[in-house]
Amino acid sequence: MTEPLLVAEQVSMTYSDGNGSLEALAETSVSVARGEFVCLLGPSGCGKTTLLHILGGLLRPSTGRVLFDGQPLSAPTYRIAFVFQKANLMPWRTALANVALPLEVRGVPRSEALRQAHEALRLVGLEGFEESYPRQLSGGMEQRVAIARALVQGAEVLLLDEPFGSLDALTRDQLNEELLNLWQTQSKTVVMVTHSISEAIYLADRVLVLTSRPGRVALEAAVTLPRPRPLDGSWGPEYSRLATQLRTAIAIS
Repeated sequence: MTEPLLVAEQVSMTYSDGNGSLEALAETSVSVARGEFVCLLGPSGCGKTTLLHILGGLLRPSTGRVLFDGQPLSAPTYRIAFVFQKANLMPWRTALANVALPLEVRGVPRSEALRQAHEALRLVGLEGFEESYPRQLSGGMEQRVAIARALVQGAEVLLLDEPFGSLDALTRDQLNEELLNLWQTQSKTVVMVTHSISEAIYLADRVLVLTSRPGRVALEAAVTLPRPRPLDGSWGPEYSRLATQLRTAIAIS
């Protein structure tokens, strides 16, 4: 494994309001290697999204710190991009304009921003839909636009928070295949939250299972199944063993 690109050192998160406090994430350490694909599994409310937001600089942890490429990370950076369960596209902007937005914010000239946005849409299979508005796109197509928007930033790390959780099974399978292809061809580092054991095994190099709130890493499991992996889960006894191990870890967490 190569040197870690993204490291969380003993991070925790406690949310406070006028009615008291809620410990969402106990002290947790996570290390992600450059080029690695890691999935986060765990019961609802266990702090997976909180950990993802801390890793990307959206949240400052109550304790601990995050290192990105060897340097402390305390705020978002264009080198780390998020894709959420909802695409969060601006309805008044076309697909092309939505993808170009991060570049415009950074001051990239409009012509160059549109050129790069065209290329990002091509990578996610949306050539011909550049002038479509979000209302004219299916849920899967909207998520492709969101992924293109993340890619166009030139981000080295993609943090994905159940990006395909609301889609039908066939569309989800198709987008998982496309995500793997982008990960491999674009040399990205990926951390993805999912509730699906089969999805985690299909995608990941390594799966981390978090306990119930306050979340902490209960299990770290390497996925050694050879790639490409079949979508139908027909991987034999090694898949069954790993799926049982993950399911048991979630159940007792």
